[in-house]
Amino acid sequence: MAKATLADKIDQGRGIVPADIVLKGARMFDLITGALVETDVAICGETIVGTFGSYAGKVEIDLSGKILVPGFIDTHLHIESSLLTPFEFDRCVLPHGVTTAICDPHEIANVCGLAGIHYFLEASALTLMDIRVQLSSCVPSTHMETTGARLNAADIMPLMNHPRVIGLAEFMNYPGVLHKDPDCLAKLAAFEGRHIDGHAPLLRGHDLNGYIAAGIRTEHEATSYDEGLEKLRKGMRVLIREGSVSKDLHALAGLLTERHAPYLCFCTDDRNPLDIGEYGHLDYMIRTAISLGASPLAAYRAASLSAAEAFGLKDRGLIAPGKRADIVVIDTLESCQVSDVFAGGVKITPAAFAARQTIPPVARHSVKAPPIEPHHFRTGGNRVETPVIGILPGKIITEHLTYDIAPVDGDKRPDLSRDLVKIAVIERHGVNGNRSTGFVKGFGLQRGAIASTVCHDHHNIAVVGADYEDMALAVQRLGQIEGGFVVVEGGRILAELALPVAGLMSLNSFEQVRHDLTALRSAAHSLGVTLEEPFLQLAFLCLPVIPHLKITDHGMVDVDKFEVMP
Repeated sequence: MAKATLADKIDQGRGIVPADIVLKGARMFDLITGALVETDVAICGETIVGTFGSYAGKVEIDLSGKILVPGFIDTHLHIESSLLTPFEFDRCVLPHGVTTAICDPHEIANVCGLAGIHYFLEASALTLMDIRVQLSSCVPSTHMETTGARLNAADIMPLMNHPRVIGLAEFMNYPGVLHKDPDCLAKLAAFEGRHIDGHAPLLRGHDLNGYIAAGIRTEHEATSYDEGLEKLRKGMRVLIREGSVSKDLHALAGLLTERHAPYLCFCTDDRNPLDIGEYGHLDYMIRTAISLGASPLAAYRAASLSAAEAFGLKDRGLIAPGKRADIVVIDTLESCQVSDVFAGGVKITPAAFAARQTIPPVARHSVKAPPIEPHHFRTGGNRVETPVIGILPGKIITEHLTYDIAPVDGDKRPDLSRDLVKIAVIERHGVNGNRSTGFVKGFGLQRGAIASTVCHDHHNIAVVGADYEDMALAVQRLGQIEGGFVVVEGGRILAELALPVAGLMSLNSFEQVRHDLTALRSAAHSLGVTLEEPFLQLAFLCLPVIPHLKITDHGMVDVDKFEVMP
């Protein structure tokens, strides 16, 4: 289709010539008044040109009995956490009504640097979903981890004016902001006046004021009503998150009123195809929010209009003349069951996906870990008192626990009777060969091992296990398959998912990835694992910017003190 001219839009909007597409028979949800209005919706090219009236169209689509709502906007996510390339993410998530995604490619950037960001920028120009990019602000997230790349202000500034770039992605190193780290201040100064996304879990009071005063305007780490309300009151737009591990919607649902909705948005952060297939994406968040007491007007505003305004996307968020033709067709407001999607005026069909151009992935063969033997998982030391990471199901915040673990023959061993299993991180970027070990409680693991190269945000190898032989085999297998997930028991590989793109993303279809994840979860649960999503939970045990105790290749990290424990 030829690109619509300004004259075309004016004439079609006035109704003096037929519109390219007219949606007929449905009711439109007006997010300004909250009314359901029977009206035609006229589309010229990528743009809505007519509402609140009757139109003739070159193509007329009967949607009698349906409801039209604006396309949904995921305001913060890492596409890599879907385990899919941007093209498969597009095919997986767009049918759920998500017409815009604001992504931070810092997962792949931690592996291969600017090459990963350029890959996302190039891919986003070819997807049917409008994928916008925030430039990764913290690669690495702290000085207490080893990554495959480092990005400073000078590295990312040349991309500031790229047409697909919105601003600076989540500023995770909030201690660096508060303590005026020079590199942090250089990045904040470079993006002054532009959008800067935040990341400040449990930050309150005067420290929160200082963080916001640095120019940070949005934030997705609120995990309680009080925390979310304080951030709202201090001028932050709060992005309510519901991912595969971080599930904050229930805790924050009370904030989602019509009074607050203009300052609230939805995001998924990290959500895999298994959960998307079983529950949904932003469509799931909308229907869940409504079931928890939010009005449809508040929920749909947060999913579209409020999100567009928060991130300066002035051309979307409403079904109105002049707005981008991102329209979701649903059965009822309460169910948010999506039957059709229009993205930029294109009706989303298998044929539309098949017609896209694609580009080859980057960062193959990225696993360069040193050889690992079972004895590498021994934890020495004479001190009985031992720090233990305590998992909180449904949260990425962890507890800083302390247990007495007596060494046996110079090694602190797993104690399955107390649910204390060994965790290790192995540097895999070929930089220094670091290894660290520790203990974690809350997995439920009784035998075998689970290993992954999805290990936030440095993406080294993380392995948790009850048996050192199985832990070593799991790590070795990750090198053979170019990264991914592996479950091992008794010297046998029970299940695996290869993620050869940077050790983070699959080359397979989302349907195949979903199938493999089902097998992996089943295998993990057969080892006694009690967590619903053990692989992403494992990944977040390694992120040293989320309180309270984490582990990286440098060792156990006391996040509250922002230091590696001796």
